[in-house]
Amino acid sequence: MRREELGDLVVAQIYSYRAEAELARSALEANGIEAMVEADDCGGQRPLLGANLGVRLLVRRADERKAKSFLE
Repeated sequence: MRREELGDLVVAQIYSYRAEAELARSALEANGIEAMVEADDCGGQRPLLGANLGVRLLVRRADERKAKSFLE
């Protein structure tokens, strides 16, 4: 899913590694909450950059409360 398809986005959670964020994204989507992962890790080529900068799990603003509740 592309960022522009999701509309008004907010950060639901920040992870150290892309794999953690992708797992959370899959869990959210399995429960009807569209999400995407955003990371400045050179497209996965430099995973340690994600650990330093954080890997963000984004959801629509309308789904923020539901997503954060689910992720707890």
